[in-house]
Order: sequence, then C-alpha cells, then structure tokens
Amino acid sequence: MGWFFLFFFVSGFCSILYEIVWLRLSMAQFGVTSALVSIVLSMFMAGLGLGSWGAGYAIRQYGDRIRIPALRLYAFAELLIGISALAVPAQLWMGRSLLERISISSSAAYYFFSGVWIALTLIPWCACMGTTIPFSMLAINKSFHREAHRSFSFLYLANVLGAVAGATVPLFLIEMYGFHGTLRVGAMLNGLLFVLAMGLTLRSAAGENQPSHGTPMTPASARSSAGNKPLLLLFLTGLTSMGAEVVWIRQFTPYLSTVVYAFAAILGVYLAATFTGSRVYRYWSRSHDREGGLVWGVLGFVSLLPLLAASPQIQAPEFQSSLLRLVLGIGPFSAILGFVTPMLVDRWSGGHPDQAGKAYAVNVVGCILGPLVAGFVLLPLMSERWVLFTFALPWLIIGIVPRWSVGREKAAKQTLQLKLSLALAALALVGVSTIKGFEDQFARYQVLRDHTATVIATGDGMTKQLLVNGIGITSLTPMTKVMAHLPLASLDHAPRSALVVCFGMGTTYRSLMSWDIRTTAAELVPSVPRLFSYYHSDGLELMRSPLSRVVVDDGRRYLERTLEQYDVITIDPPPPVEAAGTSLLYSKEFYSIIRRRLTPGGVLQQWLPTGDAVVKAAVARALKESFPYIRLFHSLDNRGFHFLASDQPIVLRTPQELAGRMPAKAAQDLVEWGPEPTPERLFAIILSRELSLDQMTSGAPDAPALQDDRPENEYYVLRQYLPERGLSLMAVPH
Repeated sequence: MGWFFLFFFVSGFCSILYEIVWLRLSMAQFGVTSALVSIVLSMFMAGLGLGSWGAGYAIRQYGDRIRIPALRLYAFAELLIGISALAVPAQLWMGRSLLERISISSSAAYYFFSGVWIALTLIPWCACMGTTIPFSMLAINKSFHREAHRSFSFLYLANVLGAVAGATVPLFLIEMYGFHGTLRVGAMLNGLLFVLAMGLTLRSAAGENQPSHGTPMTPASARSSAGNKPLLLLFLTGLTSMGAEVVWIRQFTPYLSTVVYAFAAILGVYLAATFTGSRVYRYWSRSHDREGGLVWGVLGFVSLLPLLAASPQIQAPEFQSSLLRLVLGIGPFSAILGFVTPMLVDRWSGGHPDQAGKAYAVNVVGCILGPLVAGFVLLPLMSERWVLFTFALPWLIIGIVPRWSVGREKAAKQTLQLKLSLALAALALVGVSTIKGFEDQFARYQVLRDHTATVIATGDGMTKQLLVNGIGITSLTPMTKVMAHLPLASLDHAPRSALVVCFGMGTTYRSLMSWDIRTTAAELVPSVPRLFSYYHSDGLELMRSPLSRVVVDDGRRYLERTLEQYDVITIDPPPPVEAAGTSLLYSKEFYSIIRRRLTPGGVLQQWLPTGDAVVKAAVARALKESFPYIRLFHSLDNRGFHFLASDQPIVLRTPQELAGRMPAKAAQDLVEWGPEPTPERLFAIILSRELSLDQMTSGAPDAPALQDDRPENEYYVLRQYLPERGLSLMAVPH
C-alpha cells in the first residue's frame, strides 16, 4: 500500500503540473480568453472523467478475461501520460498552424475549431490519467481485500497531497527551465512510475493472487446500502467547488494581486484543506460508517465564508494578511469537501473500481459545469455574494430535509440536527444580505460583470479609476495620450489606421481617434469599453464614428487572425508587469506577429511599466531581436518606458517637427491634461528622456530575450529571494 501512496502522490503532482503548463501553452497558441480557458479546463476534466468511467466499464465487462496484472495496466497508463507531456505541445502547435491556413475571421468559428482541436488533443491523454484510479483499485482489490472498501479514499488522499505540491513546485521549475523543460521533468517522473510499477509486477508476479483477508463489498450491495443519493451529492460537490473557485478568484484578487503565485495560493490552500479533510475522513471511517445530516448544512454555511473573509469591512490587523483571509475564507469549505467526496465514493463503490470510476466521473461532470454556470450564467446576472448563495442553497436545503440525511439517527438527534441546520440557513441568508462587497467601499461607482471579470468604474474628475477584479488598471494620465501621439507623429508618412491593444479607460483610443484615422481597439474584457463614457464625455459619440471599431478579443489572437495592416499598433498591457499572462504581450513570438500586421514603415509603441532589471532587459532584447530599429523613452513621470519599434528607420525629429505633423484636434488632445501647455514643450520633455537599449539591458546583461517559453516577468521568486540562484539561471541555455 505504501507503493500505491507514492505512485498517486507523484501522479497528483504531475497532473497539476500538466494542467498549469498545458493551459498556458494553449493560451499562447489560441488566445488569452475566458472561453479558451474554460475549453481547456473542461477538456482536461472531461478526459479524466471519461477515462475513469471507461476503465471502470472495461473492468466490469471484461475483468474476468483480462490476463494482464492490474498494476501493469496502471504502469502502462503512466507511460502514456509521460508521453503526453511531449506530445501535447506539438499537437497544440499543429492546431494553431492549421487554423492559420484556414484563415478563420469569425470569432465564434475560431472558438469552435480551436475547441475541437483542443478536445482531440487533451481528452485522449487525460483519459489515461483517469484510468489510473480504477486500475489501482483493481490491484488493491485483488491483493489487499482488507483495504478494498476504502481504497478510493486512500488513493484520493495521496493524489490530493501530490496535487498540493503540484500547485507550487512547478512555478519554480518554470522559472528555471521554462514550460517545455518543466514538462520534461513531469515526463521523467511518469516514466519513473512506469519503471517502478513494472518492477513490482515482475518481482511479485503472484502478488495479486495472495489469499484475501476479507470480502470486499459487491457493487449491488454498495448501491443498496446508500442508494443513488451519493451520485447526486458527488455531482453537487464538483459543481459547487469549481463554481465557487471562479468567484474566489474575483473576491481575493484585490488582496492577492493577479500574479501566478496568487492563483497558486488559491489552488494550494484549496488542495491543502482538501487533503486535511480527506485525512480526517480516513481516521473517522475506521470506526464510523454514517454521517449526520448536519454536515450538509455546515457545508452550505461555510461555502459563504469567503464573503466575510474578502469583505473590505474586515480591517482588523490580523486580517491585513491576504493569506490569512484566504485560509479562513476557503479552508473550512475545502476541508469538508475533502471529507465528504471520498466518503461518498467509498460508500457508493464499496471498493469496486467500476463503480468508483462511475462515481468519480459524475463528480467530474459537476466540476466541468461549475465554472461554466458561475462564469457564463450567474456572474453576468448577479453579484458574487448571491452567486455563492446560489451554490450554497442546495446544501442548506439538504441539511434541513431529514430524508436527505444518509445516516439513520434517532428522532431526538434528527430534531437537533434540523434545528441547527435551520439556524445555519437563516444565518447564511442574513450574512449574504448584510456583508458588503468590494465595490461598496466607494462613494460613487458603476459596476459591470461579465464572464471574464468584475469591472468597477469609480471616482470623479481626474481621480477616476478603472478596477478589474479589484485591481487598479489605469488612471487619467497624459502618459496614455503619449502612447498614441508619439508613434503617430514619428511616422515617415501620413497615418491612415491604428490599433490599440488593451482598451483601459479608452484614453489612448480617444487620442488615436483625434487624428481622424481608422482606429481599432482590441479588449479582452467586454465590460471595459462599455464604461468609456464614464471617463470621457464624448465616449458614446466616438464609439458611433464610422472610423471606430472595438473588438472584444485577446489582442494577440486578433492580430494572428486578422488580415488588416496598421500604421501604428500601440500596446499597454494590464498592470502589474508581473501579471499572469502578460508575457504573451511582451514576447518575441508576439512581436513577430506584430511585424506582419504593420505597414512598411509602421511603428509599434510598447509600454513597459517599471520592472526589475531582468524584466527590463528581457523585454528590450525581445524587441531588439524582432525589429531592426528601436527608440526608447522614459515616461513623463519616470514610472515606465515607451518603446518605438519599426522595420524602417524612425526619423529623429525635433519637438517642433513632431508637433507640426499633428492635426489641430490631436494637438489639443495631447495637452488636454498637461503637464505642458503646448505639444512642442511636451515633446521636448519626452525627447530629453531618450535612452539607449544598452542602458536598458545593463542591469542584467545575461538576461535572455523574453519568449513564450521563458516568461521572465511572470516567474520571479527565485531571482528576487535567491538572487545568486536567479543570476545563475540566466546562464542556462534557452
């Protein structure tokens, strides 16, 4: 049994590693959109469920005719999983190449074809992952009958513990070896599992035929003892946990930020608490076989704790720790889920792999539907608090209705449980009605929710802010005007069209429009452009202009599939510079796409907020290796950098010459907010702050150019906290 624990610990680690890396590689190939993320995660989970169900079905139908030892079947599954680490990146690249040849312009069609390709890529490999539990349960069933009736919870416990490690350790591996190097580490671990499992089968060929130490429960007796209620409850646990996770990300982002380590913290706390609950169940199940109905009411109640933990009303000193908020918010709910999920599978399957495979598949179906229901149905209609209450409501009702209690308690105890469950339900309703949300701390605000994010517009005058999931994205500042006027005035020909990637408050978009040219904006969050008029009184008028076009899409994906070319492409990625996914807007691969979409002599304006020396050097080198001509300027307030890049020389003009190329309306727009009264004086400040690329890269001379596989800006812990180790990593061949 110790070997099985080791196998599933490593397997759980690898599965999370693959999920993290495959998702990111899919984003690089097909776009950073919520729909794409949902497709990838759904296909990953669908493969797990299909493999679990399929292996269980095969065992039920052909178990007596299978002559291969069950442990050997598990070994071959691990071998295939290891192969997938190397195969999936190649398959994703092939899919992107195929879609480029088809030249799909419709966003819906692109989603459809990319979704089909991702499904064909991930489902077969993830199905191999799903087979491991039924195959291992079959091996345990034949060799360790005494443990058979609780074998699922044993494997589940080891798998979750490995997943806890998988939520954190791969982040350091990615920083050291990149995404593809990290996949190779996972492949080697799966290969090691194959060798160890095969070695055990060769060492003890008769191990599965040793005498039994008890009789495992048959599938029929397992179902008759608990009915089909466990299946419905398993579906609801998957639906609730994954649906709530979508809400957690929005609630805790203001405290954790949008970096990859923040998302890892949410996943790590969830899995660690799940492991704790599973461990408690393993201990509890030694002497108990029934739980009271109160546990379901408690599950519903604690699912609402994130409302309290993430509320800005809670300002006690001990709550200043974002991690403490997270632990107290999602820990109790996750621990109870860790208790009831293996309990329900053990109870319904009775240790039989075919029934366990089906039960696990039902749970996975709930896991697939949860994020879709939360993100695409509930959150666009209601606030986070009522979405959580919607997910909590079934559990509160189950806790109140006595017949849903699987245990058969005495009448007095059932009455007490009923009263306590009613009290929890009433307290939950009062809490949802009174606890304030993040937006309620502002005196004036507009809030919009869609399937991607919660967007808040707040403030008055020049103090207006745009917040996405509680993170300040931009403010009203002349720098965003410079992002439009500097590259347009630097052109060697009269501009006709421009593209801005990342809409923000719409200031750069508005400045581009002041040149009376065709202007396109690509924005990922649908609600952001809808708030344009909150920040600019002429927003609605500009949106109605025949020269205006707003595309709700990932900017990189839009550039890959459009056939249009632009005189200027200006990019202002969302802050902070370390934000998850932003490296895809700073990488060499992205710049190669941009070069194809610029007209001859066209100019790219890349905005880079202040980052550490490695980030500055990596972005500068990526641009240097992508464009032959580059100019670099420190921003007006010294908080960032404007890169201008082109395939033709960027003419060195004087401030007067730059100002003279501007239409009157554009000149007025540039100085609307100062800091100088004329375009000439403002351009003089900018030109006086020009830097060389050597100055930009001098702080980290060995830093490589930023690439999709090596996102230096997103993965930074080792070089920040272990600077010697971080410097040595830059010498590793990339």
